[in-house]
Amino acid sequence: MDKGRIKEVFPGGNTAYGFYSFYKYIIGDDAKKIFIFKGGPGTGKSSFMKKIASIMVDKGYDVELHHCSSDNNSLDAVVIPEKGIALIDGTAPHVVDPVYPGALEEIVNLGQFWNESGMQKGKYEIMALNNEIKRLFDRAYKYLSAAKRLKDNIVATMEGCVDWAQVNKITYDLVDKLFGGQGIFDKSGRERHLFGSAITPEGVKDYLETIIGLCARRYVIKGKDGTGASKILKVLSEQARMRGYDVEVYHCALDPDVIEHLLIPKLDVAVTTCERFEDNGEVVDLNKFVNEKSLCYYREEIELDLGYVGIMVQEAIKCINKAKKNHDELEKYYIPNMDFHAVDQLRENILQKILRY
Repeated sequence: MDKGRIKEVFPGGNTAYGFYSFYKYIIGDDAKKIFIFKGGPGTGKSSFMKKIASIMVDKGYDVELHHCSSDNNSLDAVVIPEKGIALIDGTAPHVVDPVYPGALEEIVNLGQFWNESGMQKGKYEIMALNNEIKRLFDRAYKYLSAAKRLKDNIVATMEGCVDWAQVNKITYDLVDKLFGGQGIFDKSGRERHLFGSAITPEGVKDYLETIIGLCARRYVIKGKDGTGASKILKVLSEQARMRGYDVEVYHCALDPDVIEHLLIPKLDVAVTTCERFEDNGEVVDLNKFVNEKSLCYYREEIELDLGYVGIMVQEAIKCINKAKKNHDELEKYYIPNMDFHAVDQLRENILQKILRY
């Protein structure tokens, strides 16, 4: 039996706007079952989901791994598309509660397996660590907000140096390449929004090879900030949906208002701004539509702002890394007080439920 394929994404991110959630797009309205996990740090939520995912992949099912932006080695969700099933971490900062309890969602309460009296001994330490984690994230988000403002400077300057008539022409050339000769369906396509990358304790991370790399046709849009890549991707997304094609829209880790990648699964097409895929895709170069003479006047300003953007993002990463270390300390109060044998038994029960669907 062939193993299933794995797609790895981020459903939420540490952004210029704070923690930004696309959790409502983890699984669509046609879901058959959603398991919502509750419990503290170190109670085994991520390990539980990883083990289920591994078993399902071995059984030949394609699986989506939704990574946590605050710890990219942990999972916030697992989706098994063929089964219409999702397992989701429903704890803060991305609280998820049942909308149709029993009929669609089932709460998986790992808190039932902890020794509460043992944890109460570390009550004040737990509270202090949580407060410090919050402080560090607040600090990180201020750095990211500053980075975005500086990037906005760059974008505004670049937009004044671009030949937009040429960008518009190439946009509709792309529309024709993607949809020329394709059918038009009776209803609008659905949209799904996620992050393809995230600002994590380990830096800016992505798993784009498992997203873009799965598509047979690839278009790579090259262009500096402000040259129109996000605008093109927005138009392509709208054109796809108007024709009835579902789309997956992947947003910028720093600024969720910016689109970086687009997938049209039914056409097996990806349009990306990631230049790692240049060798295996058709390249659309927006930089050639920049008036270099106009840009030359602002080059020093742009380089200065770019340098500060890098500094702000790196300072944010340091804060997120410190928050992760505090979170690891927090787990030390939970792990010794958990009955993981009982957690293993529950996981086996839920696995059997999943296999019955």
